[in-house]
Amino acid sequence: MNSATRGRLEYTASMGSAPEQGLADVRRRSPQMYETLVEGAFGGPLARPELGRAVREMITVAMLATTGGAQSQLAVHAAAALRAGISATELRALAEHVSVYAGFPRALDALAVIDEVITRAGLPQPVPLRHIGLAAHETTVAGLGDHGPAVLLVHALGLDWRMWEPVMVALCAGRRVFAYDIRGHGSAAGAPTRFSMADTAADLIGVLDALELDRAHVVGLSYGGGIAQTAAMAYPDRFASLSLLATTDHPFDAFESRARSAEVDGMAAQIVPSLTRWFTPTALAGNGWGVRYGREQVLRGNPVDWAGAWRAFQTLDVRGKLADFAPPVLVLAGALDASTTPEIMQGISAAIPDSRYRELPDTPHMQTLEKPDLVAAALDEFLPTEPDGAIR
Repeated sequence: MNSATRGRLEYTASMGSAPEQGLADVRRRSPQMYETLVEGAFGGPLARPELGRAVREMITVAMLATTGGAQSQLAVHAAAALRAGISATELRALAEHVSVYAGFPRALDALAVIDEVITRAGLPQPVPLRHIGLAAHETTVAGLGDHGPAVLLVHALGLDWRMWEPVMVALCAGRRVFAYDIRGHGSAAGAPTRFSMADTAADLIGVLDALELDRAHVVGLSYGGGIAQTAAMAYPDRFASLSLLATTDHPFDAFESRARSAEVDGMAAQIVPSLTRWFTPTALAGNGWGVRYGREQVLRGNPVDWAGAWRAFQTLDVRGKLADFAPPVLVLAGALDASTTPEIMQGISAAIPDSRYRELPDTPHMQTLEKPDLVAAALDEFLPTEPDGAIR
């Protein structure tokens, strides 16, 4: 393959159109410049595999943002980064990173261009955040929607509120949707680590109090589901409904070994056992945003916080204790979940009379990060959209 053919193929793959279209103005103004770009750049270093396309586009966006004065090229490469699988969140974080090394003027100019590209791509704006104080620590609450019933989302162990971001936009039409960082996670890292599930349940109620919510439709995934069940047992009057995703109603023998492994082996050693439980091989091979986010959260985690959360999870004691829980309950299992299997989830549903059981096809443990559309659709069908609307 000669450099012209290689350059044409690389340009098309990166920019989303053939160079004859994307560089038509350059070709008209200077055939030599067009040839240099296609054959020399895209057929040369940009076509080499040492750096992946997504990495190259992030590097290019960073260099253009730092240089300044190249807004049109910055817009082209920000769009190319989205096509290469870089998320809107990552592009915004890149602009923030530029502010540290190149100053705020360059970063703000870049952010404006990036925001225009993200908006044109039909992607949502960032989720607004607020900081609240609880009894033993402070945390962050993300919220979308300005009317309708309140929905509170409780995340999995090792992650933070952002694991819900892929479904929040879909759920906020006619609802007020909130997600917060559990103690020891995200902005609440470093909170007291000697605690129990009862303490995490009290934290959940503290979030409702800080948001001035008498009741909410509470949704918990994995560890978050354990927290939600514990709170539902202790404070049933604060629940409009309960949705349990990929969770358990009793502790597993492995919880202590997972806590101990972080203390002895460090967080890097938790990546393989965590991600292979959370995601399918297909998702791991694709390495999309959800996988990248999960990997980085585990790697950057504090072993003390990690161990504290697993040991708190050992105090889970709700099995068979929600039989008299009156609000509606949805139990949502992943058909490919190897951690909290459909059989485990069916057992939870059977112990709660009149609960609804659903199984999501081709879905592993970390439902919202691999199959957010399926999760959002199931919750949207279950949750009301009127202030006092009935569960459908």
